[in-house]
Amino acid sequence: MSQAKLLLITPPFTQLNTPYPATTYIKGYLNTLGIPSFQADLGIEVILHLFSKEGLKQIFAQAKKQRNLSNNALRIIILEHSYVQIIEEVITFLQHKNPTLAFTICERSFLPEASRFEQIDDLEWSFGTIGVQDKAKYLATLYLEDLGDLISEAVDPYFGFSRYAERLGMSASSYDTLHSKLQEPVTLIDTITLELLDVLIQKEGPTLICFSIPFPGNLYSALRCGQFVKRNYPKIKIAMGGGYPNTELRSLSDPRVFEVLDFISLDDGERPLRNIIEHLAGKKSIEQLKRTFCLVNQKVQYVNGSTDVDISFHKTGTPDYSDLLLNDYLSVIEVTNSMHRLWSDGRWNKLTMAHGCYWKKCSFCDISLDYIKNYEPISATILCDRMETLINQTGVSGFHFVDEAAPPSIMKELALELIKRKDECDLVDQYSV
Repeated sequence: MSQAKLLLITPPFTQLNTPYPATTYIKGYLNTLGIPSFQADLGIEVILHLFSKEGLKQIFAQAKKQRNLSNNALRIIILEHSYVQIIEEVITFLQHKNPTLAFTICERSFLPEASRFEQIDDLEWSFGTIGVQDKAKYLATLYLEDLGDLISEAVDPYFGFSRYAERLGMSASSYDTLHSKLQEPVTLIDTITLELLDVLIQKEGPTLICFSIPFPGNLYSALRCGQFVKRNYPKIKIAMGGGYPNTELRSLSDPRVFEVLDFISLDDGERPLRNIIEHLAGKKSIEQLKRTFCLVNQKVQYVNGSTDVDISFHKTGTPDYSDLLLNDYLSVIEVTNSMHRLWSDGRWNKLTMAHGCYWKKCSFCDISLDYIKNYEPISATILCDRMETLINQTGVSGFHFVDEAAPPSIMKELALELIKRKDECDLVDQYSV
């Protein structure tokens, strides 16, 4: 087998404002091995296509074919021209590329308004008299949510901005519903997703495509993508991992899943992925895979025969955000409560202080899982080095630490290291944590 080339994909939909970090972690590790890879967040790419003039025209064309629509949907259809004409201006505003549009939006005569705007209470109480940008961002979010309501009613009932077909993946007790859905014709959102995927495959020429599935709302789209790859590029192998398989697929037994996938790995992805790459290159037998489900003699097998140890956390490399459309994510405000805005507003670099959980006492958590029970912190020096690398790469100095439980001792060491570096070269002024 020739040199491996990996395509790392987060399928629709996760977040609008910042990329989910799983593929950036894997790409950072692959960099340490010299293995070429390309990553893409199909979620934001599909959203940007869907919420463009051309995308809205497709939405309205399909919606107008439906019968028995609600009064709210009919109102939006009547206002089609208004929605289509301003969509790209609104998107660029939410990308922080057109901030002066905020004043126009706040006049309440620019955006067409449907049922989402009925929830508006006292905007001056929420934003004051000078919070123009936030107020406009909130109104623009309502505008998008009105369109989202039209999509879910008249185009694709599974649509959601931060999840897609989530209820299909909420229960892993049976594959029947998902399998039946995959036999149905593709939806408009499926079509857009698969077209974007096809462009990536033709451009990058991967030998292995890896889907990261953090939540139930990413599962259906990944399986639909896998189905497309198997039909059109049968030589490309497909692997899947992430938070959803780690928690929901540990007892996988249905062989039909492997009609659209080749491998499903559990827990930390670095070593299982490395073993898969070496297996495809003929360097390891299938019995030497690590924590990986695959099909052997038409039966699902969980293969964990590898004696290779997991990659130490301090050797996994610095997350790599290259390839991602960092300037095109959308900052939205879904509710006026500022406590909720970190999930949807602003771009953040995501980092982890320590592998696993230092606490391991919560009754609601499965502390037996490898990625939780095996606690391994890294030094504040390495952590600061990674922060500096990411600031230089992304131009963003805000950090969101995504630990299972943020260890207080490491937080203290990090703070002291930042103070030390400030004394040395004033670097601490860059950081917003």
